[in-house]
Amino acid sequence: MRYADRMSQLGTETAFEVLAKARALEAKGRTVVHLEIGEPDFDTPAPIRAAAIRAIEEGFTHYGPSAGLPEVREAIAQYIAKDRGLAVAPDQVVVTPGGKPVLTFAVLACVNPGDEVIVPNPGFPIYESAVRFAGGTPVSLALREDRAFRFGAADIEALLTPRTRMLILNSPHNPTGSMLEPKDLDEIAALVREREIFVLSDEIYSKIVYEGKHESIATRPGMAERTIILDGFSKTYAMTGWRLGYGIMNPTLAKHVARLATNVYSCATSFVQRAAPGALHGPQDEVRAMVAEFRRRRDAIVEGLNAIPGIRCAKPSGAFYVFPNVSGLGMKSAQIEAALLEEGGVAALSGTAFGSNGEGYVRFSYANSIENIREGLRRFEAFAQTHANVTR
Repeated sequence: MRYADRMSQLGTETAFEVLAKARALEAKGRTVVHLEIGEPDFDTPAPIRAAAIRAIEEGFTHYGPSAGLPEVREAIAQYIAKDRGLAVAPDQVVVTPGGKPVLTFAVLACVNPGDEVIVPNPGFPIYESAVRFAGGTPVSLALREDRAFRFGAADIEALLTPRTRMLILNSPHNPTGSMLEPKDLDEIAALVREREIFVLSDEIYSKIVYEGKHESIATRPGMAERTIILDGFSKTYAMTGWRLGYGIMNPTLAKHVARLATNVYSCATSFVQRAAPGALHGPQDEVRAMVAEFRRRRDAIVEGLNAIPGIRCAKPSGAFYVFPNVSGLGMKSAQIEAALLEEGGVAALSGTAFGSNGEGYVRFSYANSIENIREGLRRFEAFAQTHANVTR
């Protein structure tokens, strides 16, 4: 049978592939330390769970509007106004099943075949996948270790052409944990606001910050109309399986995105949406406790990695990933990913799963217990010592 050519343009997310391989090893009796998947290992807070159960009992088990339930859009608009200092109306909010539809639909609505989209490299692999699927051309914005995986307007300006249609930002950043500083955002905004360029600002890790303060480029003068904020509940509230995200965008684009939603999935789940207002506007004690624990784990994994000969690891400012430089092992990143799982029983991701500039790095998620992280470090150190001897 023949399939559509466009399927060759659609990528994947390696974390789920490595997770499947790790589960297969576990099914054979092997023990695996899971440092591959970007998922908080905490339970969804009880009040959020209770709100969803209550919504089911109250009959929120039917279709809702494609852009989201009105009261949920209102709650999200109020939250963004308070949290980001950005005036937002409910008609600028689209509620989606997870954050990925915001990314994919924004690209489909804004990017024509042949248009160029500047994407971070290394970066979340679905950025490039969505651009290619829409017929666009991803243009790599190199993030370098010697610059703390940050970039500025000059880096972007060098990539601009008459075909540039969108710039994708992600801060805090997956996979490096880096954050753009306020001056970076000022410079970037000054560069793009006079051009016909959309900015998709992926802010899904906005509440998992250890140093500095998260800011959105949408707050800069002239940027609200052209910025699409991607955010959601998966990371902040440990709600990955609930599939609940949202986008903030200008009202015209919001209508386009809602129409795409109608065509693809009709609407986000009604009773899941009803849990959103309480999550955003209720007590945040459990979120703060989770972030404090992530900070403790971050410090432990960074210290442990830097103690391994041939490995160096920058301290991330946000999210829950480290991106150590493993070039001292003399192996390709993909080889390390495969061998570390098979020989060492540690599931991690090759840096190249996030783009060509990830060569020489691996990504570890520290969304796991401190005990498992220490066991993973012990296994990785043994692996590194073995392979350092082999490659000398």
